[in-house]
Amino acid sequence: MPGREARVPWGIAEVTGPSMYPTLRHGDQLLVRYGAPVRAGQVAVLRHPLQQDLLIVKRLAERREGGWWVLGDNPGAEGDSRVFGAVPDELLLGVVRARYRPLGDQRSARAVLSWLLLGVRPVLAGSGAPSVRRRSLSRRLRAR
Repeated sequence: MPGREARVPWGIAEVTGPSMYPTLRHGDQLLVRYGAPVRAGQVAVLRHPLQQDLLIVKRLAERREGGWWVLGDNPGAEGDSRVFGAVPDELLLGVVRARYRPLGDQRSARAVLSWLLLGVRPVLAGSGAPSVRRRSLSRRLRAR
């Protein structure tokens, strides 16, 4: 993402699908930093290389010729570089900084406190499933 200037530095995206489980779950909301420097192990938001109107969330596994090799944290789910190859740099949009689960209908003090303690957490590099910690991540703006 060097040389790219983001118009809006922060955004929110919603996860759909199981490809990033257990790091991310269907329905999670993501805080995304657009234009941030990236490194292997981070979770990022990208345009799908074969369907560029679709946004995906994947873990950046490694740099390869042609771009980033990206993988989902759920090895049983499809839809990462094992299917479509390396993702060119220009399709990398931003880095996921945090995820939170929607608060839901309960608004009691206890429910809000529980949500603050358990429902919000940073998304760190290498925090994926044990078999994927050295690999990459996925998502879509209703992310898959």
